[in-house]
Amino acid sequence: MRVLFLCVGNSCRSQMAEGLLKDMRPDMDVMSAGSKPCYVNPNAILVMKELDIDISKQRSKHVDEYAGQDFDYVITLCAEASEDICPSFPGKARQMIHWAYPDPIDAKGKEEEVLKVYRGVRDDIRRQLVAWVAGL
Repeated sequence: MRVLFLCVGNSCRSQMAEGLLKDMRPDMDVMSAGSKPCYVNPNAILVMKELDIDISKQRSKHVDEYAGQDFDYVITLCAEASEDICPSFPGKARQMIHWAYPDPIDAKGKEEEVLKVYRGVRDDIRRQLVAWVAGL
């Protein structure tokens, strides 16, 4: 089964989702990408390490790298589902799914306050993935 997670920057949400699903289901082929890729966010790497999941070797990729490829599921993770904010997929997907999560990169405050936001988004994505995988 092939799964692609999409969000704009491919920096936080989609990277965390990729790492979480790979950890839960190593038998799946799991990737992530974005419409404006930049880098894997250090705070995302940090909060994933708290779960003993290392995403530091993942890289931010443009969704066009997967154009023309087939996926069983393409899951967008943007807070807004509109295509001008959340990327569309230029390939084939058996099923498109949208899960809305705020971008933790927008978190403000002291370091611990910012990390709390990252942890919250990570944990929300994790709960969603557990429920989704159980229903497959």
